[in-house]
Amino acid sequence: MRVLVLNGPNLGRLGKRQPEIYGRTTYAQLVALCVEWGRDLGLEVEVRQTNHEGEMVDWLNAAADEHTPVVLNAAAWTHYSYAIYDACAQLEAPLVEVHLSDPEARPEEWRHFSLVRPHAVEVVKGLGVEGYREALGIIAR
Repeated sequence: MRVLVLNGPNLGRLGKRQPEIYGRTTYAQLVALCVEWGRDLGLEVEVRQTNHEGEMVDWLNAAADEHTPVVLNAAAWTHYSYAIYDACAQLEAPLVEVHLSDPEARPEEWRHFSLVRPHAVEVVKGLGVEGYREALGIIAR
């Protein structure tokens, strides 16, 4: 089964950006781990990252058309993007929302709300990069 792992803004800077919150694993390492974890679960994993909201919407629309399961870390878009909300609403295959940190435990109140959550079969948060392994496992089940 093919699975898309989609990552939003600033996640390409993993390991460099606020490692005390997001960890020291680099984005390249995360990509390699997701592909490896997926292979172990019998999944063909493709990992993408963008800082451009329209590109994310296009990827989600394509996933909807292809009935492809999605692991989504929409990053900041999680909290305010109705375009991402609408794109997620079209998905029929499973969507798992994932976050490296626990947004609800963060001090910024705006991080406590998710527009992705209503469309997700499950939310994985606060497990660092291991959260992606958990999310792929949910898809594989």
